[in-house]
Amino acid sequence: MTDSAVEPLTADLVTPPGAAQIAAFLAARLCHDFISPVSAIVSGLDLLDDPDAQDMREDAMGLIAASGRKLAEMLSFTRVAFGASSSAEVFDPRELEALAQGVFAHQRAQLEWIVETDSLDKVSARAVLNLAQMAGAALPLGGVAKLRAVKDGTSTVILVESTGQKPRLRPEVIAGLRGEPLPDGALHGHWVQAYYVHLFVSEAGGKIVAEVGEEKVTFAATLPGATAD
Repeated sequence: MTDSAVEPLTADLVTPPGAAQIAAFLAARLCHDFISPVSAIVSGLDLLDDPDAQDMREDAMGLIAASGRKLAEMLSFTRVAFGASSSAEVFDPRELEALAQGVFAHQRAQLEWIVETDSLDKVSARAVLNLAQMAGAALPLGGVAKLRAVKDGTSTVILVESTGQKPRLRPEVIAGLRGEPLPDGALHGHWVQAYYVHLFVSEAGGKIVAEVGEEKVTFAATLPGATAD
């Protein structure tokens, strides 16, 4: 491993961003995620309306259907990973796996899901989904993201290993997981997710660590017993 371990920083070492700025960055991140399938759906509809492109009607319908499924999967994932989802405080790991696999269906990496518990509280559910997505993003050339989650007494322990060709973790992701402000010139879309994870893990009394190696990126988190929002 390199020295890119991510340890939680004490609050007095950094000036935290304002809540309005975090909300704006999160909104921009989600809009960026949704705009691609939405634009594809619009393109498909435009083809259907074009009298000179009727020979492409079947292709247009296929584009609309595939993009609609992608958008629905991303929205379902986002409701739990970034939002309150519902009044539910406990989640079935099988349902969470379906959400995560829906996102990985549109990435080069594959997800191996090993959750050895019958249920996860809301904070742990958010953690496994966000770490799974970040682990997939760390494998731009493909590979396998192996996610494990187990109960250790009343705590939940999560370990995610991204193994593949040239895995990487952007500097802004490392900064976000440390609870540091957005670095100058960095992309806020990558930073804000990591910072969001840092926020809810820290507020729950948990810890998160990340390490970067030549062939593997590792995320690890420990969360105490169930907490309510």
